[in-house]
Amino acid sequence: MTMNFTSCPRVSFDFSGRFLPPVYILVFIVGLVANGWGLKSLLHNWKKLGNINVFVLNLGLADVLYLLTLPFLVVYYLMGSKWIFGDVFCKITRFCFNLNLYGSIGFLTCISVYRYLAIVHPVRVMGRITVLHSVGISVLVWLLVSIQIVPDMFFSKTFGNKTGKCYDTTGKKHVEDYLKYSLGWTLTGFWIPFLIALGCYGHVIVVLCRTNTNNVLKQRSLRLLFILILLFSVCYIPYHVLKNLNLWSRVLSKQRKCCKWFDGVYIAHQISRGLVCLNSALNPLVYLHGDEHIPAQLRQLILQARETFRRLSNSSSVPVAQTTVEV
Repeated sequence: MTMNFTSCPRVSFDFSGRFLPPVYILVFIVGLVANGWGLKSLLHNWKKLGNINVFVLNLGLADVLYLLTLPFLVVYYLMGSKWIFGDVFCKITRFCFNLNLYGSIGFLTCISVYRYLAIVHPVRVMGRITVLHSVGISVLVWLLVSIQIVPDMFFSKTFGNKTGKCYDTTGKKHVEDYLKYSLGWTLTGFWIPFLIALGCYGHVIVVLCRTNTNNVLKQRSLRLLFILILLFSVCYIPYHVLKNLNLWSRVLSKQRKCCKWFDGVYIAHQISRGLVCLNSALNPLVYLHGDEHIPAQLRQLILQARETFRRLSNSSSVPVAQTTVEV
């Protein structure tokens, strides 16, 4: 890693303005449709899902809360990163993002633990875990996530709007302190829950492979494990790694220790920000996977779309009758 102590070259901040708005618009549309469909499916299969339905409901509510803030972020980036909605709403917007992100991780972890207990220790937990327990644990998850987020609210996001920015982390002045906070936050809010969830599903798969259980249960558990790996590997891991790496590059830049990889890290971090917001569109897979009617419904929608497209194509290709005029 080569460093020099001259003034650092300018990082191409324009990339976020080109990349993030289309991603946010796509996630907003797909996320609202998927979560609406998913919550409807959840209510329809409330008893079938068991005690995890409380966690799934909270997961959906966290997604909807974040999705409602995306139009404001689209306006922000389309205006060239000029925040016009005030300092308070900037912090509320960033708070909703973090609440959704770490709430989602927390509830996915709870679902993993519940599935582990139900499959690996069914006799011990039968009748002992009630809906009231799930509600209490959900309240605890919201509380712990909020406690982790609160320090972020004390870091300046707009600096009185002198720069016009609405920082997702903080400005240059306190970036060193924010890096320390972010590293601790990443450990407690992401890595520990991730290892717990991975350990639970890893043990579940081992137990299912060793015992003669029905194939439906195996398939559902494997699908949930796949969804979990997809969410963490695509949405969560790149974001947390690149977020802290980008903060570190900002600290080095502030100290005039310049590296060639600064620009690349910034661009990669913006891509990871786009990927992490996809969790709001992918989370519905958690509660849609348990509904055996979903594949049939998807096939029906695809067939209807094909039929509609075929009709439109045929109507547009019908030749127009020509009239001849005899002179």
